[in-house]
Amino acid sequence: MTTATAGGAPPPATPSAPRTVKSVTRTRKWIAAVFLLPALVLLGALVVYPIGFSIYRSFFDQSGDSFAGIDNYKTLFTDHTIRTAVKNNAIWVLCAPTIATALGLIFAVLTERVRWGTAFKLIVFMPMAISMLAAGIIFRLVYEQDPARGVANAVAVGVHDTFTASAGYPKAHPLPSAPLKAAGGGAFLTPAAAHAGQPVLLPLVGVAADKMPTSAAPAKPAPTEPGKVTGTVWLDFTKGGGGRPGVIDAKELGLKGITVEAVKNGEVVASATAGADGTFSLSGAADGAQLRLPESNFHEPYNGIEWLGPTLVTPAIIGSYIWMWAGFAMVLIAAGLAGLPRELLEAARVDGANEWQVFRRVTVPLLAPVLAVVLVTLMINVLKIFDLVFIIAPGSSQADANVLALQLYRSSFGTEADLGIGSAIAVLLLLLVIPVMLFNIRRMRREGKR
Repeated sequence: MTTATAGGAPPPATPSAPRTVKSVTRTRKWIAAVFLLPALVLLGALVVYPIGFSIYRSFFDQSGDSFAGIDNYKTLFTDHTIRTAVKNNAIWVLCAPTIATALGLIFAVLTERVRWGTAFKLIVFMPMAISMLAAGIIFRLVYEQDPARGVANAVAVGVHDTFTASAGYPKAHPLPSAPLKAAGGGAFLTPAAAHAGQPVLLPLVGVAADKMPTSAAPAKPAPTEPGKVTGTVWLDFTKGGGGRPGVIDAKELGLKGITVEAVKNGEVVASATAGADGTFSLSGAADGAQLRLPESNFHEPYNGIEWLGPTLVTPAIIGSYIWMWAGFAMVLIAAGLAGLPRELLEAARVDGANEWQVFRRVTVPLLAPVLAVVLVTLMINVLKIFDLVFIIAPGSSQADANVLALQLYRSSFGTEADLGIGSAIAVLLLLLVIPVMLFNIRRMRREGKR
């Protein structure tokens, strides 16, 4: 029974003891440790231990018995092959992520405005479903030197031959008994001068029957023309045998399109092109001149670009990488673009900005976080590039396309493996990746605080 205090007020209530709130995390730490332990063991076995052992091994010689100090690291910057790999890695890091991100941005912005944008995105993203191995095999064929097999050179040769006629008879040459002698530089010249009214015979051999133009006609003697030098240039070969050297036989074909020049004192005074039957006609200025078949008739036809040669092999492989990863950049940027506040874009247009200004001053700044994610991801990815270089670059130019990951493989395996240098390359790759990762972590933390 509660006794009232003076004035009828109830006595103050006795404070109850504070209730202890138990934290699940504090009271059950051992449960969290049990769940984390397998992951920590795997992390230590697959990440921490290899990194630690690589650092340790990089200070020992090839056999691993003698301490080498920093000699392996000195080799990284003095060996020509490894320096080439470092230079190529720098080219990869600067070019491949930048171009892939720029293309992804362009594709993402443009496909927003077309009906078939989704189909286009699907096509561009499709190479991501292909493994690096398969992509390497595809582009090894694309860059094949033979235009009959390599798509890139088939296009290059097609464009070249559209604007520049190729030589029709690259291996044609006269017989020793023919009235033509080598004139240097691949040309042929008649020893004697030609005269008007005396048709000249210029026989050649060395052209395969299947290489002859389909429009070539049976050769025939050239008619005489007043004041002009005429003649016939033909393939002095009868299919199936027979025929007489230096004489136009019935089954022998004219060398259509071949150029004939008249030369006096080293200067060209007249020129003509042989017709389908091999006949040609030179103006009166050719009277008394020697006749020359210039080198342009015989040089090898244009065979395309040496994509996988020492000069272009690295840009060519970077092109294959961009083909694969531009779709990845496009999809991420398109997702960021879909989340942009449209009222800001419309406000900029209302204020008089054209589409380029809206893109440069509004869209790109708003997409900066997404662009940073794509760029950093691709930079880390290209630092480890190996498959494409190993598969696409032929043996003759693989040293010119060398990158650090490929050099790491070469140095660590094989009959002349040097695990000291291989470990030093692995440590160098780790040091190159760490700043990019730290930048990414800091950027993610800043984003998280917003």
